[in-house]
Amino acid sequence: MIEVALEHVTKQFGKVSGVQDVHIRIKPGEFFTFLGPSGCGKTTTLRMIAGFYYPTSGRIVFGNQDVTTVPPHKRNTGMVFQNYALFPHLTVFENVAFGLQVRKRPKDERLQRVERALQQVHLQGYGNRRIDQLSGGQQQRVALARALVIEPNILLLDEPLSNLDAKLREETRLEIKRLQLESGITTIYVTHDQAEAMAMSDRIMVMQGGVVQQVGKPEEIYNRPINRFVASFIGESNLWNGTVERIEGDQVYVRVSPDLVLSGLLNHTAPNCHLAVGAQTTLSIRPEAVREAQSESPQSENTFLAKVVIAEFTGVNVNYLTDVSNKPLKAMFVNQGHQVRQRDDTLAMHIPKESIYFLE
Repeated sequence: MIEVALEHVTKQFGKVSGVQDVHIRIKPGEFFTFLGPSGCGKTTTLRMIAGFYYPTSGRIVFGNQDVTTVPPHKRNTGMVFQNYALFPHLTVFENVAFGLQVRKRPKDERLQRVERALQQVHLQGYGNRRIDQLSGGQQQRVALARALVIEPNILLLDEPLSNLDAKLREETRLEIKRLQLESGITTIYVTHDQAEAMAMSDRIMVMQGGVVQQVGKPEEIYNRPINRFVASFIGESNLWNGTVERIEGDQVYVRVSPDLVLSGLLNHTAPNCHLAVGAQTTLSIRPEAVREAQSESPQSENTFLAKVVIAEFTGVNVNYLTDVSNKPLKAMFVNQGHQVRQRDDTLAMHIPKESIYFLE
């Protein structure tokens, strides 16, 4: 296991900035994910770690070794590409053995290590098959075996599941996590899929426009997003603008419409958000935090009526898009005897004050 450090790394492509001042430390044995929309700089950052790009400024360090300008083949990293990058004219065995052959490992050693790698990804007995005889999921596992067989210090995965269907993606996701836990290898994963990142990662780095927005554990980023972008990109969030009306003790009262004031907790606030009477703020409310109210009384704090615009029954959940004082509100109720409402029906809603998070 090895630590990976990026020290104020920037990458310019001519006058275009690909990545700006990335400064992170990835712990030995950690499953660390770069998450963001297309073009945010996550793959560029991964390629600098792999050695395919050199930084314009800054340093990349593996353990105690500065590898900023070390070529890829001397970094001992295993990489799995989005399109797998398998050799179609070679067998499964030959594809997996390729890295060992380049390293001029003895034939007996190649045979043992390839067989072990194929067992790791549950492809024992597939060594003589051609690549075009495999399904997409099997090809992905061959790519994983090829990366693991060289016993790399660091495993790099660039959107490895994006070409798979939903069910196969979930199965392969579990397989990758299992392999990472069993091997203990430091793993850096690139994806634009929030659910994938949340399910697999020890920590996540959220990027936008080449800039790191937030780094943290999945639950930290989900529950305490640092800004509107992170709040809206990680899962779903209702973002309502409002004006602070009063602050009483640890409670903040924000008017979000002429006829609705919501109460939240003063310590449920992003670091760069400073609440004061008269200040503008944004409330982040997750759909699953919204409750069906037991009472429609306007005297009940954070309780109000909502008109159903769209109702989606998914089996496990009932998802609503509602209208509250001309503001859209998404709500998600677990299907435990909940009576599904229809368009234009009225629902009494309640938002617990601890479920409101204040953003700048």
